[in-house]
Amino acid sequence: MPQSPSAGALPDLLSEGGTLLRDGLVWAIFCRPGKEPVELGRDVVTQRLTTGNFPPELMKEEGWAWFHFDIVHTLSRAQIESIPSLPEEVRQVLTNLERSTRLESEGDIVFGALPAFDDTSTDDERNVSTWRFALEPDLLLTTRRHPIPALGVVYHELQRGLVPRSPAKVVDRALLEFADTLRRDFARLDDQLDRAEDVLLMMDRDTDLGRMSGLLGVARRRSTELRRVLAPVDRIFRDEELELPEWAEDDLRDRSQRQVHAALDDLLALQDRARSLQDELTSNQAEETNRRLYIVSVGTTLMLPATFVTGFFGMNTGGMFLSGGAWDTVIAGILCFAIMLGTWFVLKMTKLL
Repeated sequence: MPQSPSAGALPDLLSEGGTLLRDGLVWAIFCRPGKEPVELGRDVVTQRLTTGNFPPELMKEEGWAWFHFDIVHTLSRAQIESIPSLPEEVRQVLTNLERSTRLESEGDIVFGALPAFDDTSTDDERNVSTWRFALEPDLLLTTRRHPIPALGVVYHELQRGLVPRSPAKVVDRALLEFADTLRRDFARLDDQLDRAEDVLLMMDRDTDLGRMSGLLGVARRRSTELRRVLAPVDRIFRDEELELPEWAEDDLRDRSQRQVHAALDDLLALQDRARSLQDELTSNQAEETNRRLYIVSVGTTLMLPATFVTGFFGMNTGGMFLSGGAWDTVIAGILCFAIMLGTWFVLKMTKLL
């Protein structure tokens, strides 16, 4: 990354962005409210992680740093696991490869793991991944295994000078981006439900109910997957036993909880609508099945007397009625038809048809 013109008194702390990827460090920037961030060199990162303090040049500045690691790299995991300024539990969370979500605090440090979408190409194939973080008043340390577009969005906002005073707002902004992406997914699923509802309202005998069932199944499956991700995050923020430092309380407890809970409410409404459409589709399928069984039953009932007549005349016995004339077959056919007509009349009279 080229040197920022706003670097001021920090020219010796800048480095080229390409060198940061060698050991898994994706970026290391120092952010000052109202100014463009400056990129930090490897020596500054190492000093902050090992001693817990920035160089004197940075200590004079009002701001905070953001170190972002790709823990696929063995070197980055080893470095994070050996950071003396962080408690052991925080280091374990930062290097954990599980996808579970959590949010905890220890002293003045807030740490945890939160969900986000990865960088898969299409909306239908987009998977949910997990990124991990440790927050201090002057440092945000994040790790991930897969590229997280939400963190990239926040990073580019910082590059445009939209720097908050607290690094906790970066976590809140990443959650907001995740919630916005969820709502875009909800809108796409809602469009699918709209199409399914239109087909159900205008349903005729040519409607492909099997295709409709598949469409609703996709919407319900995707909404269930997203709920399994979002519900634990909502429970974390609503946990009354969670105690956050005062400097992070407003951003992480209040703002993040509202946006996550609102997204969960939208998801529950979407699931309720999908279930109601599934119930209506099931009812229509049962009605169509009953209609077809009704037609088969009526046909079988009408043919039952004719079957009896043909069976009777098919017996190999002597003295059979209508067995010697030239028109006996025609007469037997007329007799079968008459009996079928009489059966139909009886069913109508008894209101069975």
